[in-house]
Amino acid sequence: MALSLQQIKAAPEKDSYKWTALSNTTLGVFMASLDASIVIISLPAIFRGIQLNPLEPANISYLLWMLMGYMVCTAVLVVAFGRMGDMFGRVRMYNAGFLVFTLASIALSLTPGHGGAAALYMIIMRIVQGIGGAFLMANSTAILTDAFPPEQRGLAMGINMIAVIAGQFIGLLAGGLLADVHWRLVFWISVPFGLFGTVWAYMKLREIGAKDEIEHDWWGNITFAAGLILILVAITYGIQPYGNHLMGWTSPAVLAELVVGVLLLILFVVIERRLKAPMFNLRLFNIRAFTAGNVAGLLSAIGRGGLQFMLIIWLQGIWLPLHGYSFESTPLWAGIYMLPLTVGFLLAGPASGYLSDRYGARYFATGGMALGALCFALLMLLPANFNFWLFALILLFMGIGSGLFAAPNTTAIMNAVPARERGQASGMRATFMNSGQVLSIGLFFSLMILGLAATLPHSMSAGLIQQGVPPAVARQVASLPPVSSLFAAFLGYNPMQQLLPKPVLAALPQRNAAQITGQEFFPKLISMPFMRGLRIAFTLSLLAYAVAAGASWMRGGKYVHKDQ
Repeated sequence: MALSLQQIKAAPEKDSYKWTALSNTTLGVFMASLDASIVIISLPAIFRGIQLNPLEPANISYLLWMLMGYMVCTAVLVVAFGRMGDMFGRVRMYNAGFLVFTLASIALSLTPGHGGAAALYMIIMRIVQGIGGAFLMANSTAILTDAFPPEQRGLAMGINMIAVIAGQFIGLLAGGLLADVHWRLVFWISVPFGLFGTVWAYMKLREIGAKDEIEHDWWGNITFAAGLILILVAITYGIQPYGNHLMGWTSPAVLAELVVGVLLLILFVVIERRLKAPMFNLRLFNIRAFTAGNVAGLLSAIGRGGLQFMLIIWLQGIWLPLHGYSFESTPLWAGIYMLPLTVGFLLAGPASGYLSDRYGARYFATGGMALGALCFALLMLLPANFNFWLFALILLFMGIGSGLFAAPNTTAIMNAVPARERGQASGMRATFMNSGQVLSIGLFFSLMILGLAATLPHSMSAGLIQQGVPPAVARQVASLPPVSSLFAAFLGYNPMQQLLPKPVLAALPQRNAAQITGQEFFPKLISMPFMRGLRIAFTLSLLAYAVAAGASWMRGGKYVHKDQ
């Protein structure tokens, strides 16, 4: 059949538009990942700037919500925003996300006041940022799927995910450099990207995807959001001390949040099964490629979600100080020494995405998870004071495994659903990923705290008494919740300077005080209990990756929904 003149003109325009869509969505996810990592590494400077000590028991909640508020918000909202994209236009929702994220970044850079009030303001603005991020995450993948034909989507997803990894690494470096100048620059850096991206998106992106114009499912949205919020909030407070307990898992409030949250999610499923036009079409789970991909994505997120935090604590609290780095400089150097993880992802991500367009996701996603499981096993065999080149090689292959999995799995999920439901499918994929990361952080920190609590108090008490600290003070310091030591190492503080009262340090002989606050005292003290907790946590990751590999294999061969 001969092509009309209009069709001939439209072909190059459509081909050009897909690269515009890829460029803009890549900028969006780069900005979001840059902001997440730059805040993590800049927390010491931020808390110094607002004159708040995050390690005091009353302030630990501020620290946790600065870390997790953004993730909790995006995990809760991406499904609803993805469904709104199906109904009202994915580009419209995506553009709104760019604008909200940018305005929140400006508001954060203008944080007023000091102390708890300033911290609360920043947490609220981070949650607003999370709303913008949820709009971006829920619709960017669907916009790419709309713009690219099935045979090129894996390549597009691979390039898009390079931006995520590059943003995380650049954020670590930029945060380490900018925080030394002024903490507000940490938030200003994302503003130019946001302003340019917002204007560019409004000018160039257009609606080409199918819309599903149906009535909004209010009850589904309410029950899903409330249930997930309660569960994720319970996880956040579960890793904080409660009364005389190491953690808050026995708190009546935490238990009530977990129970009510689960009941609300069960009610959500009941509601969705009875509606003709639900917020999320549960019938999509009848598609094997969609279900297997999301199960594998959830387990992958659980396995790796706490990995970055554990590696940072390992490097900052033990390895870097033992190798002559000051505690204050460890956040920047931890980012640099984790570069092999990024390099591995950059090597494998685009290539696996491109090849999965031809051969399907099954072999790449399965192989990636199997390789990741092997790397977790190898990490558990390392001593606390490891040989860096061996550590770097393991991280390189860990990154390659993640790169082999990410783009093919995402592409397979999006290829498996009808065009009119891409927004909600993208939102559900992001929900599984973000919820898995928050759950992983809760599990990792819980296991680590249990591992530390078993032996750290005795070792710390004995070590302090040996250096002349009064026994009563040594036992009091050793009995403090292990979470304080973990977060001190994570933030790049000298833990012993934070834990020991200043008058006690001042009263000690200079040699003893220097020994306690030196480069080796705390790392050697924490090494054995830390590695015990780390091996328990990495065993969980290994099992999660192994099951994810099985789920990836069960997806079957290459599948593209007939309505694509």
